[in-house]
Amino acid sequence: MQPTSFSSRSRRSFLKVSTALAATPLLMKNEAANAANPGTKLIAYVGTYTSPLKNMRPTQVDLPPGNGRGIHLFDVNRETGALTPCGLYEMGTSPSALAFNASKTRLYSANETERLGDNESGSVSAFAIDPSTGQLTLLNSVSSCGKGPAHLSVHPSGKFVLVANYFGGSVAVMPIKEDGSLGEATDVKKDAGQLGPTKATNAAPGSFAFSGHDQTHAHMIEADPSGKFVIHVDLGLDQIIVWKFDATKGQLIANDPPFVSLPPGDGPRHFAFHPNGRWFYSIQEEGSTVVLFDYDADHGKLTSRQTISSLPPGYAGSNFCSEIAVSADGKFVYAGNRLHDSIAIFAIGNDGTLTFVTEEWTRGDYPRSFTFDPTGEFLYSCNQRADHIAAFRVDKATGGLKFTGHYTPVGNPSIIVFRDL
Repeated sequence: MQPTSFSSRSRRSFLKVSTALAATPLLMKNEAANAANPGTKLIAYVGTYTSPLKNMRPTQVDLPPGNGRGIHLFDVNRETGALTPCGLYEMGTSPSALAFNASKTRLYSANETERLGDNESGSVSAFAIDPSTGQLTLLNSVSSCGKGPAHLSVHPSGKFVLVANYFGGSVAVMPIKEDGSLGEATDVKKDAGQLGPTKATNAAPGSFAFSGHDQTHAHMIEADPSGKFVIHVDLGLDQIIVWKFDATKGQLIANDPPFVSLPPGDGPRHFAFHPNGRWFYSIQEEGSTVVLFDYDADHGKLTSRQTISSLPPGYAGSNFCSEIAVSADGKFVYAGNRLHDSIAIFAIGNDGTLTFVTEEWTRGDYPRSFTFDPTGEFLYSCNQRADHIAAFRVDKATGGLKFTGHYTPVGNPSIIVFRDL
């Protein structure tokens, strides 16, 4: 999340107030090239931070202005990585997190608001995807059962959506109906415990990075590869919490042990499994570290084994980590840095341990997240405060990133996901 030394209501009010969404002649050429090969069309969906729509009642949302307009759609040029606008589903509720079902016939969004109608809650929306055009049709929206839902995922069973409420400090389970729409929550768990300090244990010298130790902050939730366990992080508690999951009832059941703690104040934000399912990498927002855990899939147990900085040696000052990803071939870990505005790249050893390889400037301010395209040939960085997405070509041998020269204007991008048509 954004630093919360300001109020949650104003935490994004310092962002830029305008953006352009226009295709350049080069992008138009790329669109034509893609159109010539309709069988290979690839669509990108970009979730953004938005302002309330004019036709919405003021009580329906409670958030500062954002420059996005909802979920933006783009045609992807598979050869160059360029993005061309091809659609928009307007929303005034900041659809900042997106997730597909396994067949990618449905798209789900976590709408990071603090008020839904008269209730203090965000919402989760379900969309049907047109198989020929990729355009979205809203199926329904339900309460996320907490304020500011910042992350969601679909359980491997395909029967539930899992959502983490950042300001609510809670996680919830929503059943997926036969048509892909969502039912009311089958379970809600509220985080509780001792909050971490305002100074991260592993923060760089001179850091004022403080974003979430004022209250509990559930930041990410996802099942392990088997679906037997569900894992979520609470940044304010400095904990990674593990639940057993009842996939029949949609219930989260306390595990033993129930959680693993990170160094005080470091603030776990996101995590990623290695393809082998045995190594688990957590990125800490305020401590600017990546921690390797061994994962016991039989018992849902995490054991830490290595901690490495996401920043270069000698760095001083504030930084907020963001995204973490493992390459599909399991050779590299990528870690996002906001304020330093870089993506750190680590090689994965035979035992899962990380070695710093290099870093790449994101070509924009505050990279909130980044995602590989389905082939792994390109990486796209959502540079939130710069109001654009920057495209990089991936060197699969070295893990390195090379900027393609393609900037795509979109207001306050938060996440980008891809679907083949």
